[in-house]
Amino acid sequence: MTPRDDSESSRSARSRWSDLDRPPLNASVLRRGLVREGALWREVEVVQRTGSTNSDLVDRAAEGEVGEGVVLVAEEQTAARGRLDRRWTAPARSGLFFSVLLRPAEVPVARWGWLPLLTGVAVATGLSRAAGVDTALKWPNDLLVTVGGEERKAGGILAERAGDDGVVIGVGINVSLRADELPVPTAGSLALAGAVSTDRDPLLRAMLRSLEEWYGRWRAAGGDAGECGLQETYAAGCATLGRVVRAELPGDRAVVGEAVAVDGDGRLVLATETGVQEPVGAGDIVHLRPAPGRG
Repeated sequence: MTPRDDSESSRSARSRWSDLDRPPLNASVLRRGLVREGALWREVEVVQRTGSTNSDLVDRAAEGEVGEGVVLVAEEQTAARGRLDRRWTAPARSGLFFSVLLRPAEVPVARWGWLPLLTGVAVATGLSRAAGVDTALKWPNDLLVTVGGEERKAGGILAERAGDDGVVIGVGINVSLRADELPVPTAGSLALAGAVSTDRDPLLRAMLRSLEEWYGRWRAAGGDAGECGLQETYAAGCATLGRVVRAELPGDRAVVGEAVAVDGDGRLVLATETGVQEPVGAGDIVHLRPAPGRG
């Protein structure tokens, strides 16, 4: 967690309610709604500011400080990371930035690649219920919303190993970002997509309850995404399928083809012009882009 001096802490305390459209999260209400006997979520912690909730939780898990079911939420992140250490920032309290620690002991490690896709399904489902926004998933880790008839990225998911038996899943969602606050023109937010609510407390509860439900199904099925319905549900909400894309891989290698399926290991299957169906894994992808001049 990033240390702060007293003057910074004082400024933060004075400014918590300076933007009335962005009230702070209510940690006690979140705990009452999520932490209960027999539930996945054991602890919900809200911090005002940190570098990265994922980095914090990975470090704490490595030191043996926390167990499965810990949720760490930040009102503001100063060093947020996406895949391949890509950076992004957002104004304080303009989004939901959180990480969770999972320890799926019952599931073979080979199937853990489904966890970011599972989280995408859970987040999209929760936001659809609580915000009334239609969302789509760009394989492997982006959440898309429609703004002015165009698909925009409103969120992302990052999965990182935490020791031998844990995974930290980080989620960042743009909730109330205004057009002049977007980091890039292709970004979006729930507010710009016409959300019926941008109250972050119920949005976060909805996403975490959905994640608990999907994680429970997947774990009970031993990580079999087909058996628990995850593979079918992900495919139904995946905007990448049916499009011709260019998968850029390490070593300056690229594969161009129509995305036709997500296989049982969570890999994207591309049908190339040569008639070959080639699966590509999320860990192998450097970029996934629409193929120019194709489709």
